[in-house]
Amino acid sequence: MKYLVPILTLALLTACGGGPQNPQDLAGLKRQLKEKQSAIKALNTEIDSLNAAIQRLEPKREEKRKLVTTSPVQRDDFYRYVEVQGSVQSDDVVLATSEVGGRLTSVKVEEGQRVSRGQLIATTDLESVNKQIAELETSLDLADDVYERQKRLWDQNIGSEIQYLQAKNNKERLEKSLETVRFQLTKASVYAPISGVVDQKFLKSGELAGPGAPIVQILNTNKVKVVADVPESYLSVLKRGSKVTVQFPAINEEQNAKVSLLGRTINPANRTFSAEVELRNPKGILKPNLLAVMLINDYKAEDVIIISQDLVQQEVGGKTYVFVKASGEKGTFAKKAYITTGESAEGKIIVESGLKGDEELIIKGARSLAENELIQVQNTTTTANNNG
Repeated sequence: MKYLVPILTLALLTACGGGPQNPQDLAGLKRQLKEKQSAIKALNTEIDSLNAAIQRLEPKREEKRKLVTTSPVQRDDFYRYVEVQGSVQSDDVVLATSEVGGRLTSVKVEEGQRVSRGQLIATTDLESVNKQIAELETSLDLADDVYERQKRLWDQNIGSEIQYLQAKNNKERLEKSLETVRFQLTKASVYAPISGVVDQKFLKSGELAGPGAPIVQILNTNKVKVVADVPESYLSVLKRGSKVTVQFPAINEEQNAKVSLLGRTINPANRTFSAEVELRNPKGILKPNLLAVMLINDYKAEDVIIISQDLVQQEVGGKTYVFVKASGEKGTFAKKAYITTGESAEGKIIVESGLKGDEELIIKGARSLAENELIQVQNTTTTANNNG
C-alpha cells in the first residue's frame, strides 16, 4: 500500500497535465477546471475502493498490551503489633557469704562453674575460735570445780547463799559461751544457698573474709524474666495474662509467653509502666541483660480484606484506588477500583470498602497503568500482598 499513493498521484498529474494547450478565455478555463475536478473525483473514488480492498486483505494488527501480574483479593485476620524494647533479668541472684570473719583457706569453685544447692563453696580458718574454745574450756573446768565445792558447803549449811548462786551462774554462763563459740566452728564452711552458675568470684584463697562479705555470686538462669517499659498509651491494651511474643535479635530466638506482672505506677520521667514476662531457660541461652523485643498486639480485625500498601494509589483529588483486572470487547483491561482504607501494619492495609473480595488485583506493573489500558496477564501470583 505504501507504493499506491505515489502511483495514483503520478496518474493524477498525468491526467491533469496532458491534453491540448490551456485556453486563455474564461469559458475555456471554467470548462477545463470542471474536467479536472471530475477526474480528481474519479481518482478519489478509485483510491477509496483500493484502500477498502487492501484493508479486507491485510491482517489485523493486535493493539499493544502492557504485561502485568494479578492476584485474587485475600480475606484474612489482621494483627498489628507494637515493638517495645526490654532486657532479660534473673530473680535468682544470690551471694554466698561467710557468717564469721576469717582467712579463707580454700575457695573450691571458679567463675562459670555450675554448682548445686548445699555444695561446699569455701572454708574459713577459725584458729582464733579454737583458741577461744580452749580458753573457755579451761575457765569452765575451774568454774565447775568452784561450783561443786560451793554446792557441798551449801548442802551442809556452810557459807552464804550468794556465794553458791554466783558459782552456779558463772558455770552456766561459761557453758553457754562455750556452746556459742563451738557453734561458730560449724560456720567455717560456706555452702551454696541455691543451684546455679558461679557468675562472679569476689575473694580468693588466702584473703580475709568479713562476716557477711560476699565470696561468690551464684546465678540461676533456669528461669528468667523479660522486663520492658511500655508507654502508658497501651494501658488499656496490655493486661496481666495477655499473650505477647518476645524476640531476642542477638541469638535469633523467639518465644511466646504471657504477661506475668504489670507495674502499679507510671514513671513520670518517660510516661511508661513496667511489664514482666516469665520465661523458661533450661539451656541457659538467655543471659541476664540480653536485649529483648516484646511484640504487643494492639489491634486485631477478623476476616477482612488485606492488601499491600504499595498497591494503593491516589489521584490528585485525594481519592485512593487500586487497579483490578476487567474484561471487555477488546479483551482484558485495567480498571480503577476506588477504595476506603483502614488500619495498616508491616506494609499491609485493611480495605474497608470498594472491594467485594472476588476481584483480581493487578500487582506488578500497576504503577505505570492508565484507566482502561489494555493488559496481558503474564502470570497469576498467589497473594495480593506482593509489591506492585
